[in-house]
Amino acid sequence: KNKAKANVLAVVPIVENRLSNSSTIPGDVVTAMNGKTVEILSTDAEGRMILADAITYAIRVEKADRIVDVATLTGAIAAAYGKVRAGLMTNDDCFEDELLRAGARASEKYVDLPTDEEYREMVNGRVADLANSTRSGCGSIVAGLFLREFAEDHPWIHLDIAGVARVDKPLYEFQSEGATGASAATMYFLMDRHFTAADRF
Repeated sequence: KNKAKANVLAVVPIVENRLSNSSTIPGDVVTAMNGKTVEILSTDAEGRMILADAITYAIRVEKADRIVDVATLTGAIAAAYGKVRAGLMTNDDCFEDELLRAGARASEKYVDLPTDEEYREMVNGRVADLANSTRSGCGSIVAGLFLREFAEDHPWIHLDIAGVARVDKPLYEFQSEGATGASAATMYFLMDRHFTAADRF
């Protein structure tokens, strides 16, 4: 409607979440779309499994140039930052600066999650390339670093909006009770300003 000059692709991974005789169980090893093997430590960390393949699909099939994944991924981010800030992780500082400027225009707040090598080592599997969870805490950080393994060499940003996706009592006058549409306005300002028709997101 506003004639934003953006070439945008949305990949929405959706799967059933129910028990069956073919469900994964702790100790299983799954091969992701990009060929990496993943040791299942937590069956509750299924969201990052489908997000990982969605990132690979966007890059390899749809030829996306840059990636932003947005998910209500971890309760840990909500416990740490409540309804105020979403977690942010990236492999490209310039891309992050663009998103933070867009977030400021949208009045949406983010907190930069660390990517120290000590945290990265928590993603290593014992019998596979990666593990889908950790026994060492740091749930939001580990989830983001797990997803980073699938971004290949593409600029990538991960937004964990689990804490800010809905509110029981609005914090700001532009919110209403329930779903907030967290990060939608940030995405608009990011793409309207920085993407051209030649880019693929």
